[in-house]
Order: sequence, then structure tokens, then C-alpha cells
Amino acid sequence: MKALLIEDETAAARNLAAVLREVAPGVQIVATLESVAESIEWLRSNPQPDLLFMDIHLADGDSFRIFGAVEVTAPVIFTTAYDRYALEAFKVSSIDYLLKPINADDVWRALEKLRRLTSGERLDYGSRVRSLAAQRQEEVFLVRVRDRIIPLQRDRIAYCYTSNEKVTACGFDGETYPLDKTLEALQALLPEHDFFRANRQFIVARRAVKEIAVWFGSRLTLHLTVDTPERIVISKARVPEFKTWLRAVHPAE
Repeated sequence: MKALLIEDETAAARNLAAVLREVAPGVQIVATLESVAESIEWLRSNPQPDLLFMDIHLADGDSFRIFGAVEVTAPVIFTTAYDRYALEAFKVSSIDYLLKPINADDVWRALEKLRRLTSGERLDYGSRVRSLAAQRQEEVFLVRVRDRIIPLQRDRIAYCYTSNEKVTACGFDGETYPLDKTLEALQALLPEHDFFRANRQFIVARRAVKEIAVWFGSRLTLHLTVDTPERIVISKARVPEFKTWLRAVHPAE
């Protein structure tokens, strides 16, 4: 059995590898990856492993983003220090998870459960994991304005912007809404096919892109359907990724 480890904590990755050697010496670890971006690239470039161990929170965002960018057909065992949403969802969906610090008994039980699955049950298991990943993406954000809480629908957001450690969402109507999440957290919650992380300060909605201009040094600048507080520049290195994203067909609901 070939296993892929997705874990950004070196000590946790070493511990899991040691536990696997102890309880399942026949499991071969084909790679240990530390980020969402690295995991997506690896899964696009390599055959699917037989099993994935996946930490929920990685350095560059929520690992559930991986499922929106690449098809994962192998069973997944999630690992987490604590995540109330995930734990409750996993229990309801009967999806395996391991609480850190991970011990040998828990890993053995999870592996035994997967070994007993029939081929049909494995397909259903994968479907449940993908459904859970889709549910992770929020459709409504609650915005606190003074003594009021305003629901902001995801499809009303034209872009998100960060400055001086404050994050603001701007709607297609030009109204701005303060958010209590970092841009990194928003990137994990917004569907990748609809929103693009243009740079360190902006996440833009596909529907908001009005036109694109070539900027100095083969960079691009984006002009949106609404005003922005400053120019949105996409670096030369990310231009191919942006063009691929913009050309992509919206997946069927």
C-alpha cells in the first residue's frame, strides 16, 4: 500500500511515519508534502496513492481546497489537533480522522476499517469526503457592523482586500464590509473556480474581472467592474496560472 502524507509540522509528520512503520510496515510513504499548493501539484503529476493522511490546517490554507483543484480518488484519513466543524462532520459522515498527538492504536483501527471496505464502499467513501470538502466552503459570511450583524452572500463579493491587518470585502454594488478573517482563511473558504488570489492583498471574483492589461516586466494588471483602493498586479510568475483559471469552464453544480 502506498500512502501520501500531507502535513506541515515536521514533528507530526515524523511521528506519523514512525507509527506507520510500527503498525503497518507494508505501507510505503511515497511523499510527505507541506502545503496545499505542493499537494495539488503532486497529485496532478503523479499516480494516485492508495491512501492519504491529510492534516486539515496547512501553512497556506485549509487542506479542503485540494479537493476543489484536483480529483482525489483515494481514501483519506484526516489529522487534526482540534477542529469542531470537522470532527462533527466526520462523525456524521463516518469519515476517519485522527486527533493529534497520533498514537498507534488509532492508526491501526483506521487502517483496519479501510481494509474492510469493499470496492463499492471505497467509491462511496471518496464521494463522502468530496461532499464534506464542498460543504467546507462558506456561502454566507456574517459581517459585524457596530451593533448589527449583516449576512453577506458569497456571490455578492467582487473582491477581498487586506491593508494594515484589516480585511474588507467589496460587493458588486460597491459597498464595503469588514471581515474578521485573514485573506489566507478566506482563500480556503472561497471556491477556487470562482475566486483567485491575485497577490498578497487581493482575492478577486471571476465575475468581477472586466479587462486585463499588460504591465511592466510581463506582469498583468486587472481592472474590475468596481473600483479598487489600489492597482491589482499579478506577478509574471503567476500569469500562466491566472490565465488558466480565467479560461477554465465553471464546473457543473
